[in-house]
Amino acid sequence: MIFGKAYRCCLFIFVVFFCLLTGCDSTTVGSHAMIDDRHAQERERMVHKQLERRGIADKRVLSAFLRVKRHLFVPGNYRDLAYSDQPLPIGNGQTISQPYIVAFMTESLGLKETDRVLEVGTGSGYQAAILAEICQEVYTIEIVPELGESARQLLEDLDYSNVHVKIGDGYKGWAEHAPYDAIIVTCSPTHVPEPLKDQLAEGGRMILPVGKKYAQELVRLRKEEGELVEESVLPVRFVPMVNDGGKRY
Repeated sequence: MIFGKAYRCCLFIFVVFFCLLTGCDSTTVGSHAMIDDRHAQERERMVHKQLERRGIADKRVLSAFLRVKRHLFVPGNYRDLAYSDQPLPIGNGQTISQPYIVAFMTESLGLKETDRVLEVGTGSGYQAAILAEICQEVYTIEIVPELGESARQLLEDLDYSNVHVKIGDGYKGWAEHAPYDAIIVTCSPTHVPEPLKDQLAEGGRMILPVGKKYAQELVRLRKEEGELVEESVLPVRFVPMVNDGGKRY
């Protein structure tokens, strides 16, 4: 106990001395450290209570959720709720999905380190960041320019050099970089888009919400010998997939 107190005292003296040399405010440094520590603890609780307890077991997925700072991907006025078990508004009528749904969809794809993944519906960039922690390359499309540009800048600032953002119509996919080992769609069309089927590699996996506005099923597909094997896995509710004119697909 005495040693612990002595260690903390020495650490405090070091911080104060460092601040005197650099001209920074020791109170500010301590405040930022406390904030960072608080968010780290919130991420740990989120992973344990919301993900592991509900059956998410892929260690790479769980590690990604511990590393990615979710509070950076929500508007400032919602940051206190960033690690709560709920979706949150991110502007332009869009939302960031609750952590469990992001984890469930990610784990369902059975991702490998060498995979190249297409995401439709960049939103704030959180799902792309999670994927980037696991896979080799992530290509993500956002139809709302303001969201897409904001996500692009944030992902660049966070050094996710393996994430490539495009502003465009996600229904059409991103043929230039196809085929993809996995495709994840975070907005809901009324049917599985044909371009996405074509851009999925042999043996590739796709997961997306399909259905009407208030009655959707999370559907998982796998391409085997050129044909798609489909299964429904979970009832969900996502924002609709729309075209440039705002019309739903």
